[in-house]
Amino acid sequence: MKSRTALAGIAALAAIGLALTGCGRADGGSSAPAASAVQLDDAPATGTITMWAMGAEGEALPDFVKAFEKANPGVTVKVTAIPWDAAHNKIQTAIAGGNTPDIAMMGTTWMADFGDAFGSVPSEIDTSGFFDGAVSSTKVGDRAAGIPWYVDTRVLYYRTDIAAKAGWTAAPKSWDELQQMAADMQSKGGAKWGIRMPAGNDSFQGALWMPWSAGAEISAGKKWTLDTPEMAKGIEYYKSFFDKKLSDPNVDTSAGAVESEFVAGTTPMVVEGPFLRGQLASVGGADFANKYATAVLPADKGSVSFSGGANLVVFNGSKNAASAWKLARWLSQPEVQAEFYTATGDLPAAKAAWDEKAVSADASLTTFGTQLETAKAPPVSTSWVQVAAKGDQALESIRRGGTSVADALKTLQSDADTIGLK
Repeated sequence: MKSRTALAGIAALAAIGLALTGCGRADGGSSAPAASAVQLDDAPATGTITMWAMGAEGEALPDFVKAFEKANPGVTVKVTAIPWDAAHNKIQTAIAGGNTPDIAMMGTTWMADFGDAFGSVPSEIDTSGFFDGAVSSTKVGDRAAGIPWYVDTRVLYYRTDIAAKAGWTAAPKSWDELQQMAADMQSKGGAKWGIRMPAGNDSFQGALWMPWSAGAEISAGKKWTLDTPEMAKGIEYYKSFFDKKLSDPNVDTSAGAVESEFVAGTTPMVVEGPFLRGQLASVGGADFANKYATAVLPADKGSVSFSGGANLVVFNGSKNAASAWKLARWLSQPEVQAEFYTATGDLPAAKAAWDEKAVSADASLTTFGTQLETAKAPPVSTSWVQVAAKGDQALESIRRGGTSVADALKTLQSDADTIGLK
């Protein structure tokens, strides 16, 4: 596994989506109906398949797909690695110019931006064995426009050594326990703050686990549902950590701050993704893994976290669609996803892959597999980027004590209604 570990690229997906996507479907995106799904057979793939992929996946795939080429002697896979910061514009330009590759890796937050340009998943490809949150991210309207490839979710990281000083020998399971543990880590464990709460860009998306845990839904049908009792309960819980001075309202959001504060013990709890494991090893050293543990998110009505990651899509303009879908099908097989985890640290979207030795042998992944069973993805909507940004503003006003939760959510709902659910 690469030292970059576990999903640094995936963790950036949502942030990149918010930073780069525009309002509404990307200019140049196809407005024509998606092409009918191709029919797949069991014959070997043939011809040339062009594929685009970003980040560590783009680096790993050229060698990785040699196994597919060996099993399909008549096929050649040409992978183009694209930097994340150039990918959105490159895809947009390729769609406008009719120069798309056959297949591409697509961040879950980008599915709506380019969905009209993606072909429908052939009926011969079964996605029932994937995590529900991952499958929901592939839906564009009423059709499946991609196959889940790898996934990301958020869990609770906590310093076990500081927790022990505070009298805690197990992870908190409820909202009340989480808040009490945060207080004890301050008063008895010597920490400056009990837990880091989301702040800055992507804070609303990062805080959604609390409203979701309270039973909130982001949308219903064609309408955003952001001003509901369940949403208010979750955001009030978020606010209470600042009211009780358990979380820093002026938290440092610069790169590396999460890891440095966690390693230093000044903020001994944080909700983050699997990529943090590698960063903590880099900052704290290999032995630092003995000083912390992970746990599923504490529950109100349920333990619900964010589901992100990337899907595999085949473009309508593909000149070799059947073979491209065969490659996608191969990459989605549990044993192949387990092997790709070994190569990149990407968490498999196929549930059965978690039973493969390459994944199951890593006990530190158990928490993430459990959390993925209930993880949710935001709606596949081109307007989610704008709504989430308005949510960031709402949390900023709440966190600094200038706005009540009721007033902030009323404004957020109004803003979301104006933006619409597209």
